[in-house]
Amino acid sequence: MKVRAFFSPMHKSSEPELILGVRNLAGLEACSRYADAVYFSTDRLSLRAKAKEIFLETLEEFVSEVRAKRLKAYLAVNSAVNETRLGEAEDVVTAAVKAGVDAVIAWDPAVILRARKAGIRVHISTQANVTNHETAEFYRSLGAERIVFSRELSLEEIRQIRQQTEVEIEAFVHGAMCMAVSGRCHLSAYVLGKSGNCGECTQPCRWEWELHGENGLVTESRGKYLLSAKDLCMIGHVPELIGAGINAFKVEGRLRDPGYLEVVSRCYREAIDAFKAGSYTPEKVEAWRTELASVYNRGFSTGFYFGVPGLEGFSTEKGMNASEKKRRAAGIVENYYPKQQAAAIKLLEEGLVIGDEILIEGSTTYLKQQVRSLMKEGMSLQSTEKGDEVGLAVDGVVRKNDRIFII
Repeated sequence: MKVRAFFSPMHKSSEPELILGVRNLAGLEACSRYADAVYFSTDRLSLRAKAKEIFLETLEEFVSEVRAKRLKAYLAVNSAVNETRLGEAEDVVTAAVKAGVDAVIAWDPAVILRARKAGIRVHISTQANVTNHETAEFYRSLGAERIVFSRELSLEEIRQIRQQTEVEIEAFVHGAMCMAVSGRCHLSAYVLGKSGNCGECTQPCRWEWELHGENGLVTESRGKYLLSAKDLCMIGHVPELIGAGINAFKVEGRLRDPGYLEVVSRCYREAIDAFKAGSYTPEKVEAWRTELASVYNRGFSTGFYFGVPGLEGFSTEKGMNASEKKRRAAGIVENYYPKQQAAAIKLLEEGLVIGDEILIEGSTTYLKQQVRSLMKEGMSLQSTEKGDEVGLAVDGVVRKNDRIFII
């Protein structure tokens, strides 16, 4: 049982472990009531090079915040390690030891060997493309305690492997899918010189593409986004996942916003706990799917869990966000007044109305609330317009330059 001030207590099952990807303190706050663990990266050797909000110098501080929320901390060190980056591998492992992370997520032997020598637990990244029990046992012989399985495995294949190894099994249950095997894609490197395997993917698979025949004519297809895979969503198959012996459920999304992390972590927490309580029903699944569809997604698929997905696994009509409910930018925080529990805000994009549901978000802020008081020059307002500078009553600490969204 976890109880924290300002939040209602919620039971969190010890297994399967629910793991969310975060990039900063705001993301950590958003999922902390529901997750058992978080995974994250620093500015070195990560497949999410854009998520540069945690640095080697601040890693210890970030892990302390994770610990304060009673979560496990997993550090992703999962990019390719070129000869010139071996020194970085040493630096990252040294920083991980100092910070006291629970495990590093890696696949390159240069990182695995350094982590084991330093006494850090190792989880093998999905980048290793582990698809059989012998490979799982090989990594176990190197000291790995957990394998993040290839996303191309079916549920039946996972069951078979589970019966032949005692290594812990972690599997993705929700989030973006790569059109390349286990994310080992070279398209971004060839098109723009940005290597996805070194964390710099520009996602050309999400662009509009045309398929040309040998005669030069454009071939008809089901849409323009020929390479854009739908997001994985297994909320309707939690019993099967648990029954297959999966020890940890992983949610992709280190580059997604905190609102996404809050909704996804809550839905999967509720689903896991409902299954264990015997109250997992089709009606609840439908409600969870509706909530998941309300935040960023590219359409949903069950990936390879029940066979090769084929064309239905691609979102050919929409390359990016398929959610019909999108948050709208309203403005920024210019100052915060703790004694008054209010913020001075500037509405750069859109006005606010009393009763609006808003989200105030920054690298260390995640606050969802209703607009209950708006003030300007001592006068109470019912509504405001774009360009207004007003006072807003806030339900928690906010910071200068935090963004305000209507949700």
